[in-house]
Amino acid sequence: MPHTTDTAPLRPGTVSDEGWVELGSPEELRHLLGEPWPVVIDKVHDRLTDDDLDILARSPFCLLATSDADGNCDVSPRGDAPGFTHVLGPGTLALPDRPGNRRGDSFHNVLANPHAGLLYLIPGGKQVLRVNGRARILTDAPFFDAMTRDGRRPRLALVLDIDEIYLHCPQSLNRSGLWSPDSWGRTG
Repeated sequence: MPHTTDTAPLRPGTVSDEGWVELGSPEELRHLLGEPWPVVIDKVHDRLTDDDLDILARSPFCLLATSDADGNCDVSPRGDAPGFTHVLGPGTLALPDRPGNRRGDSFHNVLANPHAGLLYLIPGGKQVLRVNGRARILTDAPFFDAMTRDGRRPRLALVLDIDEIYLHCPQSLNRSGLWSPDSWGRTG
């Protein structure tokens, strides 16, 4: 079970009563992490490649990250049959809204702050595709017909104009054992 506390944030570089030391600066972070390998930086792009399109076509699930005007964050799951993300062009995606809990947290956030991120997973696969950009919400468009499932045409769609695409290395999936049933329920 994760440790929780009501302790106020520390001033960077100070030590709390619990012995926590908060990171103080981007320079300190870079010193601790080191410089990223050039191949990692070179993997960032702003137009969908054939590999990206393959992942989108096979993925039945993504996480949508948004934040409101004050920076309060939300991450919401989105899913449907593989390929549910509609590709409008090399720099634009559309996610149909499917019936759910009706809270609309992500949509409220996008109305206040258009910056959004998507993280795509394929069950059993090692690909983790991150797509960041600026979102807007449509109530209708000709492509809504192509997003109809089980006779239900979406009433809303989130359109993301892509700023950045990045294919993560699979280490987090490997370490977590996410797709390994024998690791499910293990602790520490």
